[in-house]
Amino acid sequence: MRVPLSWLKDHVNITIPIPELAERLTLAGLEVESVAYVGLPGAELPWDPEKIVVGELRAVRPHPNADRLVLAEVEYGGPEPEIVVTGAPSLLDMRGQDDLHLKVAFALEGARLYDGHAEGRKLIKLKKSKIRGVPSRAMVCSEKELGLSDEQVDIIYLPADAPVGAPLADYMGDAVLEFDIKGPFGHLQSVFGVAREVAALLDTPLKRDAIEVLERHPAELTPTPDFLTLEIPDPDLCPRYSAFLIQGVKIGQSPFWMQQRLLRAGMRPINNIVDITNYVMLELGQPLHAFDYHVLRAGPALSDAEGPGEERPVIIVRRAKPGEQMKTLDGELRTFDDEMLLITDGGGPVAVAGVMGGLDSEVTEATSDILLESANFDFLNIRRTSRLLGLTSEASQRFGRRVDPELTVKAAARAAYLMAELGGGSVVPVIGDLYPGQKPQRVIEFDPAYANRILGLEIQTEEMVRILTSLEFQVEQTPNLQVTPPSYRLDVTRPIDLVEEIGRIWGYDRFPMTLMRDELPPQRANPRLEGTERVRDILTGCGLDEVITYSMVDIEDERNLWASGTATESRRYLRVRNPLSAERAYLRQSLLPSLLHTTRENLRFLDRVAIFEIGAAYLPLEEQTLPDEPRCLGVVMTGPREGQSWLAGQGRAPVEFYDLKGIVETLLARLGLEGTFEPGEHPALRPGRRARVIVGDCVVGEMGELHPLVRESFDLPDQPVCALEFDLDELLATWGTTREMAPISAHPPVYEDLALVVDEDVPAVRVHDLIAQTGRALVRSVMLFDVYRGEQIGAGKKSLAYRLTYQADDRTLTDREVAKLRGKIVRRLERELGATLRG
Repeated sequence: MRVPLSWLKDHVNITIPIPELAERLTLAGLEVESVAYVGLPGAELPWDPEKIVVGELRAVRPHPNADRLVLAEVEYGGPEPEIVVTGAPSLLDMRGQDDLHLKVAFALEGARLYDGHAEGRKLIKLKKSKIRGVPSRAMVCSEKELGLSDEQVDIIYLPADAPVGAPLADYMGDAVLEFDIKGPFGHLQSVFGVAREVAALLDTPLKRDAIEVLERHPAELTPTPDFLTLEIPDPDLCPRYSAFLIQGVKIGQSPFWMQQRLLRAGMRPINNIVDITNYVMLELGQPLHAFDYHVLRAGPALSDAEGPGEERPVIIVRRAKPGEQMKTLDGELRTFDDEMLLITDGGGPVAVAGVMGGLDSEVTEATSDILLESANFDFLNIRRTSRLLGLTSEASQRFGRRVDPELTVKAAARAAYLMAELGGGSVVPVIGDLYPGQKPQRVIEFDPAYANRILGLEIQTEEMVRILTSLEFQVEQTPNLQVTPPSYRLDVTRPIDLVEEIGRIWGYDRFPMTLMRDELPPQRANPRLEGTERVRDILTGCGLDEVITYSMVDIEDERNLWASGTATESRRYLRVRNPLSAERAYLRQSLLPSLLHTTRENLRFLDRVAIFEIGAAYLPLEEQTLPDEPRCLGVVMTGPREGQSWLAGQGRAPVEFYDLKGIVETLLARLGLEGTFEPGEHPALRPGRRARVIVGDCVVGEMGELHPLVRESFDLPDQPVCALEFDLDELLATWGTTREMAPISAHPPVYEDLALVVDEDVPAVRVHDLIAQTGRALVRSVMLFDVYRGEQIGAGKKSLAYRLTYQADDRTLTDREVAKLRGKIVRRLERELGATLRG
């Protein structure tokens, strides 16, 4: 969220430097990510206060030697007006006019500006020159030349009250605070919300004159329902809906000051009506929507059982019918389900509640009467609708963080009178205000001693009352404090919430450094935690990234994991009673579906994904309420291998089964565990490219390449996707922090490759075990590095190539000793497996 400092100062006096303000807000929980300066020192293009000023355009005369140029006479506070040669489009139309008195941004010789005719942003220094025979040493500036925009359109016209000769930096310079507001804090999603925090931090009063419209227009509190029929059949999803009518407006551009504020806040100006709704939303945090009143259709209200009602527009806030459709303002046809909330008139949907308006009822140049909507919606429903439609807006982002229902009429009145002022219309008193979701005020009993105990401070009760009052909490002092939060503080419900408010306004940076009052407790070993952290470190060192996914999943995703044909209807899943959404209603039994979803999303931006997760699965137990919750380790890899060389083309082959096997072998080796691999049976993995991993006597999990049907069901690209899932507790059952180490031999090893032809059904692990058993102490390692099938070795056969490492602790092995041991190994393999050496 971006907040211009000039706008903030409309609501609160700020007397401290900008960097200090940003730091204090950040320490209070409103993180200021950055500060962007406009025209001031610190900006990319600061405006020289002596060379870039406010000018007054007095007259425009023809150029004696050019039809596409004019001579502009500008007063700027100097000894005499300046004559400027310009080709600005709007000034060409004013040729021959005197006594104009138009305020402009004016730059004198030596000023640094952006070149308005160059691509991108190119700095230039304004110099005196002759243009078609007429000397000119100044410039009437456009937005691009001042760095306010990247488009060269026309010169800037300033408001009539701009002081001639004043430095432009003093009049238009600004600083924009960029906030990163985390959490469901809707009361902070506005300029006024930030102003309230600044007022509390600086202990200064707020300025309310600009926004307290209802105090100046008390008639707005009296509903006038003759212009609209309003119904809310689903009050659980729409606690309040308010509507104003503004008649006789003229659609046009919004004033310069409003456009500048919208641009600095990150929004594009459109027209005066839409700009006002956006302006008030940014200012107060209440999203608004403007309908063309005469486009809204009459029709029977839901309460009219006898047929058509009166001939006036009807607004019904209801759930959508399954499959109901509407084209939104972005031109897309949207299809709704019966959990989505719509704004409808007598003929059908006109807006997606809290997300976006409909195209057919938008404000156009022909609009004269405006129906202004200011409503409050259930935040969870808005989040769900926005996510399922793939449609995010400024409104949905605010409603999704909860908005104060008491704000609807206040914000609508603020916008309505701005429309009347800037659009030439007149305001009709409230034509609809239903508030079925009104709730009583919350009162929290609060003990100041509790706050001091939690914070470790000794703040006086009077200071706590001052802090809470500065945040607009109502406080009554009885033996304890009776605290009533303001209506917009929907996040404050418990005494601990009040402790947090006191702590952050008092200042976390003021907390004294204190030592523990007791001795450190003895450190106890936690092998489970240490083993888990060791697994994390090893996998991260192998180039994998850790992710955390939802424990609640869509049951269809779990079933897609078994898309290779295994029946899953008999699997029992645990359903959550109050799910966040229908898509997250069941507890997962595997980490892989969520990891595969994460892989798919990341492949939109990356060509290689290698991720892992450590988390719980939830397996129902017969005749028990609570499930078994084994800790699992899941890994998914896909895409090209990481490059191993600076040479072009190296390392771009896709990851495969053996890449994942190498990671498993590294994991086991660094944990000090010995594992074996056997043919696997997991139905989500591809036959012939899957393996069961055994540590000790326990099967810890399975690994392999994803089955093509499973890969397709998760919309993954046509390339190998390798995955594994282990029972982490089984893996770490025999792991210990103490490991037995053997001394490194001082004698050199001997390396030898052995290629053997065996029957297709002979497991590679069987060959591995026989080699290791026969070699005993002298064969230090056996590594399979190649598997070959082809015509050269015959049908039903395969070639397994192993690298053997021979080494003794007390001597250097001779060629004769190695040959003798190799012969012994080969003879045993021939005898027990029918293996032959490959020629």
